[in-house]
Amino acid sequence: MPPKSSNARATSQIYAVVGSDESEVKRRAKELASELAPEEGGDLAIDTVDGAVENAEQAVARIRQTIEAIQTLPFFGRDKLVWLKDVSFMGDTATGRATTVQETLEELKEFLSRGLPDGVVFLLSAPEIDKRRAFFRALGKIANLEQFERIDTSRSGWEEDAEAIVHPLAAERKLRFEPEAIEVLVRLAGADSRQLRNEVEKIDLYLGDQRTVTADVVRALVAKSATGVIWELSTSLSKRRLGESLALLDQLLFQGETAMAILYAAIIPTVRNLLVVKDLLQRHKLRAPSAPYQFNTILAKLPEEATRHLPRKKDGTINAYALGLAACEAHRFELDELIEGSRECLRANLQLVTTQLVPKFVLGQLLVKLIAR
Repeated sequence: MPPKSSNARATSQIYAVVGSDESEVKRRAKELASELAPEEGGDLAIDTVDGAVENAEQAVARIRQTIEAIQTLPFFGRDKLVWLKDVSFMGDTATGRATTVQETLEELKEFLSRGLPDGVVFLLSAPEIDKRRAFFRALGKIANLEQFERIDTSRSGWEEDAEAIVHPLAAERKLRFEPEAIEVLVRLAGADSRQLRNEVEKIDLYLGDQRTVTADVVRALVAKSATGVIWELSTSLSKRRLGESLALLDQLLFQGETAMAILYAAIIPTVRNLLVVKDLLQRHKLRAPSAPYQFNTILAKLPEEATRHLPRKKDGTINAYALGLAACEAHRFELDELIEGSRECLRANLQLVTTQLVPKFVLGQLLVKLIAR
């Protein structure tokens, strides 16, 4: 997810990079360390303290080592960078909750709040940090704080957050993604920032001087994440391909996805979108689009009350592309089939929660009921 920044003190000598997106936290912290390192003194002007610990005793020792490093004069020149790196004891863990760790973190907070010696810059990088603690709240007041959080793919509209990662990466490389191409990239690669960065770099190298990215290029190059397989299952279901759908279900279960996650991420949204779109097309006597992106134009012609019930993204706008995908395939289903399909999804949900039936059997039976004519 794009970083959230807090510059409560623009002139502060304290910097912090935190958040649950570990790859982005590490990448940005390394980048920032390079920017903050003194020009003179080389590696001797950088004092790095390893924050990855195994127990509370080690955590206390690293915090005290950090305080000592800040107070120690640099070997060369007047400037130095102290980097408490890859901290593992600030999250909601047994080590992080230890009384001795919390007391020592309080000492560090008070020490940093009094200000650092001239020429000393402090950088903290923590992939996991408990935002309920006083130490985190203090960082927002005394530090230049950047937060990178993992994207929650269980929330509607997560694709927007993933696209927000892709856009600046593409701009850096002067890549022009066609609208469908960036949708396909996010669906296949998923929400992991490192994976998205790797895929954009791969596309950049493949295209050479050509800068326009098409959906076909993305499909040919991008490795499929679990999210990508879920998207394929949704597509296969909407096209009524039973054998392919059952094979994709097996693949997801083999990869460790839970039956409930597959039901809520792939099957229910697909049936819901097909149902609301089929009803909309029939009720208003509309012609189905030949491509997903055309559905937005169709929706724009309808009055507000006709679209008020449609699924929406996080910003409140209609998820037109996802509905457009369904609209292109809705002709394969009758309205009564989709209504009954929604009931079957509910029955499968109840079976997974209240019975001891094998999850693979429950979902396999559901796919047969939804797809077989």
